[in-house]
Amino acid sequence: MTKHHTDPATLAEEIISATGGDIVLAMPLGLGKANLTCNALFAKAMANPSVSLTILTALTLEKPNPGNELERAFIRPVIDRLFGDYPELDYVKPLRKGMLPDNITIIEFFFLAGKWLSTPAAQQNYISANYTHALGAILDRKPNVLAQIVARRDTPNGPHVSLSCNPDLTVDLLNARDAGVISPIMVAEVNDNLPFMGGDAEYAESDVDHVLEGHTWPLFAPPREPVSLTDHAIGLQIARLVPDHGTLQIGIGSIGDAVAAGLIMRHTKNDDFREAITSLEGRDIAGPCELETFDSGLFGASEMFVPAFLDLIEADVLKREVDGVCLQAGFFLGPSDFYQRLRDMDETKRARIAMRPVSYVNELYGPEEEKRRARTNARFINSGMMATLMGAVVSDGLEDGRVVSGVGGQYNFVAQAFALEGARSIIAIRSTREGAQGAESNIRWSYGHTTIPRHLRDIVVTEYGVADLRGKSDAEVIAAMLAITDSRFQPELMEQAKKAGKLPADYVIPERARHNTPETLSRKLAATREKGDLPSFPFGSDFTDTEQRLIPALGEMRTAATSPLSAFSLARSGLGKGTAAEEEAVARMQLEAPANLRQRLYAAMLRGALRKTAAT
Repeated sequence: MTKHHTDPATLAEEIISATGGDIVLAMPLGLGKANLTCNALFAKAMANPSVSLTILTALTLEKPNPGNELERAFIRPVIDRLFGDYPELDYVKPLRKGMLPDNITIIEFFFLAGKWLSTPAAQQNYISANYTHALGAILDRKPNVLAQIVARRDTPNGPHVSLSCNPDLTVDLLNARDAGVISPIMVAEVNDNLPFMGGDAEYAESDVDHVLEGHTWPLFAPPREPVSLTDHAIGLQIARLVPDHGTLQIGIGSIGDAVAAGLIMRHTKNDDFREAITSLEGRDIAGPCELETFDSGLFGASEMFVPAFLDLIEADVLKREVDGVCLQAGFFLGPSDFYQRLRDMDETKRARIAMRPVSYVNELYGPEEEKRRARTNARFINSGMMATLMGAVVSDGLEDGRVVSGVGGQYNFVAQAFALEGARSIIAIRSTREGAQGAESNIRWSYGHTTIPRHLRDIVVTEYGVADLRGKSDAEVIAAMLAITDSRFQPELMEQAKKAGKLPADYVIPERARHNTPETLSRKLAATREKGDLPSFPFGSDFTDTEQRLIPALGEMRTAATSPLSAFSLARSGLGKGTAAEEEAVARMQLEAPANLRQRLYAAMLRGALRKTAAT
């Protein structure tokens, strides 16, 4: 019999009574966490050391936490506007400060990228597992409570709930419950802001033990990231690797948005797309090249339902259907307009999106023949932090052992790419990053941590081109990787390869690959950018126009601040009153009336950064 509650504390008391105070709580990755239920149980455990609480989850979401004066001035109004009354998870702050009592343990198998690098308890309790293997790690710990936010609606067969954003592991956990493997209490926390997704995500309310209702709160809605020129170049290069009548998987973030924008450009502005590819590659295009518009279209089989998939559907790119469905995905997370679009979507159209467990989407076993028939010419597109010259990929951790994020489903999709006929794994990597001493190469000779081993090397893409590595010798792979490396770092990397005997002593980098610089890239894409084909926010933004101008300018200030000479030069270029748009940005940062020398310096640097970024 399903019990209904309106008070989270009362619900928590019932759970403690039913479990004897020894609680192993499993909650979904990301958006689907039952925050109110979790916080109520956490409060009881904090107040009573005899209550043991272990939380099994992944991707704990937090509001942005600005680290300095400028960041606070920029982001606090955005936080208030976007997140409103979102109830933060109460375990986050004491976990980060190392102040959790012995009776409370938080275990995750995937982190919000970079947010837990300096938290020993989080690092020590991290489980390294492929997304599909996380289920086994959870089952081994015998969870006795499952808690998740759900959508709810009445049907002719009585009230139903939808796992909506997170059937990823919950479907299989409920199947394990039904098979008698575990015996958890299932708690459904109703949130009317969730879109009701059917299929595998839909259950009769009678399948739930407890329903917490009357507490709809704002869904966590991270704003879209700006897409840089580097990201757009990567997106264009990847868009030429995707064949019509194929299958698509893309990940979250600005590179994923750039890929989707490139595919849409290829389909709706084909002449512009062809010109952009020719500008990047010349007439002699290296590697695979698909330039035609999409006739049959693509089918989506993606661990994450990223918001850009909706834009691909609307642009008639994602239109190839399998059993009436054009997209299968395990979870979703996105900005507020993404949730609104899903809620407002016609029921028939929404039914073309199938939310399924990760065990189905990320793997081939199970109904393997069914999956093989559906996933033709698959292109599994993921991002990495770094790659080695011999094709190994670093995506989730540092060489000292600390975890940045987690392997998630990346390895799953790389393995699928080798198991499916005609499939390829594509790893996108920006060629450089800004370090303490300036630009650093993300292409390394070697690195002390690997996410994807070199024996599974396939395709690596940077803003400078495509390295097709599958089946190639080590020397061929090294040459291909050097060709997509920033030219500032090519000589040293080439010498390391030669010293190790992995590259002929007389090898010379081809002329066409010796000019891989940001300046060359900017020139190559200048005409495409002038046409408006490479916007910073191709799918809209939660940021105001002024905030959109501030984002690159603040990045420029952050870079300049690493050197006193650069900071002084930037400030000098910003002396004097600016244009109306510049002064509006200065006012938005609360620097229109500087109160001290530091703020006067910030105001001058900001004007200089706004002028510099507006000119690029």
